[in-house]
Amino acid sequence: MAGIAIVLDLLRKNPSLTTQSLHASGFFSAKAAASAAAASVAAGAPYVYNSLFSNFRVPVAYCDAGATLSEDYISNLRSASLKIFQNESVNYGTKEYTIELKPLFSAFELRALTLTTLRSFLLYFLPLLEPRANLEEDDDDFLQDTEEEQRIDYVVPLKKSLKQIARETTVTTTRRILERISVYYVSQRMAWKLLKDLPKSAVRKAGRRMPTYVFFFSVGKTTMRGHFLGVAASWIISVGIDIYRTFKGMINSKEEVDEIDTPQKLKLLGNKVWGTTIRCGASLIFASIGAGIGATLFRPSTGQWVGCVLGDVAGPIIVSYCLERSFHIEL
Repeated sequence: MAGIAIVLDLLRKNPSLTTQSLHASGFFSAKAAASAAAASVAAGAPYVYNSLFSNFRVPVAYCDAGATLSEDYISNLRSASLKIFQNESVNYGTKEYTIELKPLFSAFELRALTLTTLRSFLLYFLPLLEPRANLEEDDDDFLQDTEEEQRIDYVVPLKKSLKQIARETTVTTTRRILERISVYYVSQRMAWKLLKDLPKSAVRKAGRRMPTYVFFFSVGKTTMRGHFLGVAASWIISVGIDIYRTFKGMINSKEEVDEIDTPQKLKLLGNKVWGTTIRCGASLIFASIGAGIGATLFRPSTGQWVGCVLGDVAGPIIVSYCLERSFHIEL
């Protein structure tokens, strides 16, 4: 039908054709119209029907030779398309990943170093206050104690506190190094996910009005990515300390080392590395679960942070207890 319409349109636009010439070329016009109609039907038919119409072998061409376009029309078309593309680029621009790197030595800033020092001293000096409290409750026993028994050694907790401060600052600095490595050696999108601000991300996800289970899994997945570099830094420092202690003991040992003693130390080192890996993995998994639970039950920003911290601390303890009770394995 489309071919017949084209032929009739050409005849209507050329009134100079006489009836005699039309009859003279009637056979050709009928054949061309039939071919055009068959081609139009074949274009709309499925692929398997194309073989039925391929035997005609009559080329069909569509020509717009009679159409004339003015220069004003072309210029207006270009300007209109330019405006459309400019507006679309504003509304549908590509997503930008803004990466904010923290200072390399941020662990030595005043606020961070103060919190690390306070936490380390409380960790090792609070247990020393328990015997003093018991002595104050029992006055009779307190009078019978000698001065030597009342002495408390503060040197050992002080050394442990200083080691803990050095360890935490080293872990934080190692994480900053890993952040810079990830920026330079992974894609920008992945680096943005690894360095994302987790509490702010939880707030943005809460604003999207997700279902509860979708919000839980989304916050947990984001926390696992954002907490990965911190766990990796902790694993590197822990394994590095174990390797240093093992080889230092093997080198500085004054006794002769047997062939059996060295493999045992290496096996012990392997067990330590394995235990550190399990604890770090448990810390990462439980931190993600805790962040999802906290962001779901409480405010997204505060709940995510508190849940991540609690899961990070409780994860290794839970896994160690389960392995010890079930398989009698001590990490």
